[in-house]
This record gives sequence, C-alpha cells and structure tokens, in this order.
Amino acid sequence: MEEQPGFMGLGAYEVDVYYETVKRQIRTIREKLRKIRKKRVLHRQRRTELGFSSVSLAGYTNAGKSTVFNAITQEEVPVDDALFTTLSTKTRLVEFSKKKFLLTDTVGFIDRLPLTLIEAFRSTLEETIYSDLILLIVDVSEPVSTIEKKLSSCLETIERIGASGIPRITALNKIDLLTETETQQRLESLGERITNPVPISALYAINFGLLKQEILKILKNYVQASFSIPLTSKSMSFMSWLFNRADVQRIEYKGDFAHVFFEAIPWFAEKVKKRVEEEFDGKFAKTVTMKA
Repeated sequence: MEEQPGFMGLGAYEVDVYYETVKRQIRTIREKLRKIRKKRVLHRQRRTELGFSSVSLAGYTNAGKSTVFNAITQEEVPVDDALFTTLSTKTRLVEFSKKKFLLTDTVGFIDRLPLTLIEAFRSTLEETIYSDLILLIVDVSEPVSTIEKKLSSCLETIERIGASGIPRITALNKIDLLTETETQQRLESLGERITNPVPISALYAINFGLLKQEILKILKNYVQASFSIPLTSKSMSFMSWLFNRADVQRIEYKGDFAHVFFEAIPWFAEKVKKRVEEEFDGKFAKTVTMKA
C-alpha cells in the first residue's frame, strides 16, 4: 500500500523533530502573550490613575461593535464582515455632558469559543472584566432564532471570563434594516434575556442620544467635592493634574489659598482627598452624591 504524505507518513525521528518544533512555537506564542498581558496591565493601571470610568464594547463578531465605537468617538477603526476583525483593543476618551469615560473596542465573540481561544485572547477579554459597564452590541436585524443563539453565546462568554456581575446595556443594532413593528417584535421576543435594551443604528447614529443617557444612568455615582490648599508651585501643578482628570467646576482664590470645587467618581475623589491631606495638609469636603 502506497504511503500517504503527512503526519502519519513520518518516521519516529521526524515525529520527534516535528513535536519539538511545535512545542517551541507554543512556548514562543505563550511568551508573546505573556508580554502582551503585562503591557496591558501597565496600560490598565495607567488608565486607572487617570480617574475615568471604563466602558467596554462586547458582542458577537460582526454585530457592529467597531461601527458603534466609530460613531461614539468619531474615529475610524477597521470595519469588516470577517471574523475577528478586531484582534486587539482600542481605547479612547469620550465625554458626555461633561462626564468623561474610557470606551474600549474588544474582540468579537463566536459560538462555543474554545477554552484555548479564550486563553489566547484573554489579554483582550480582560478589558471587559475590568470595566465599569459592558455595552453589549447585538445585531437585531437577523432572524430571532439567530439573535437568540448569538446572544446566548455572548452571555455565556461573559460569564466564563468572570464579567457577569458587571452592569450591562444591550444595544440592539441595525434597526435601520427593520420596520418599527419588527423592532418591537424582537424586543418582545428577547424579553428578560436583554438587560437595559436600547434599539440603535450605529451606521446612521439613530437613538445615540438615548444610548448616551443610558450609559450616564449606569455611571451616575459621581460625587461633588471641594478642597482648600495653599498656593504654591506644587499645588498649581496638582490643580493642573486635576483639571485633566475630573470636572473642575470652579476655583476661588482667597489670600494664599485656592478653594477648588469638582465632580468625580467616588474612588477618584478619595484619591484626591488623600493627596490634598497628605501632600498639602489641606482641607477636603465631600458634599453630595449626584446623578450624571
């Protein structure tokens, strides 16, 4: 019988060489992924220091995440029908009603994403885990059975990566391809499986005002605070730092002191409080928690 080419036709020595080559390639890939994860951790720490809330786009591949990202940020990232068009994350600073947050585009999910792929893309998927809000994009123009299948896959993946406890908005995308009646029928069919649903068209920016309102509702726990510090070159540098990271409403100068009034998310306000008291021996006052 004629020997067929391929792995089964290899001799023992050749199999060993092939196996060792594959092992080396796997080690090389894992090392690259380790470096990528380390780099992302540093980037994430840097973004955390900036004091902004974080929103991650998630969804089945080709649901329109990158189009939503483009529409919100007015930037261009690759948009295509191919699988995994977005293989890495892209983050931009966005501002609604004077409230700033970080918006991140992530890799698209697929049905029954293998554990090996989840590990390979973990450095990207972790951007979802560390978010304050997940904006789940669903292509609502497809048949209901397809929507349900893909939605289940997305929710399963979100659970598997440990992000099921993060607040979520479901953006039902591509309503421009449906009538109002069809959109309503899909909303009713999906029922409680969709959290905080907002029908949108990313292509034509339909209902984006409503989407922004829903995002601000979730990220609503801003606090108003104020502090007083002596006027020095160091304190001026500190106030410049604060201007870039929070909504500074006003500054009042009295004698050799500056009285600063600002809004920020609670944990960042605490960070400001610590610096004011420890670095400047200043006085800090937190007033009220307010809605965005």
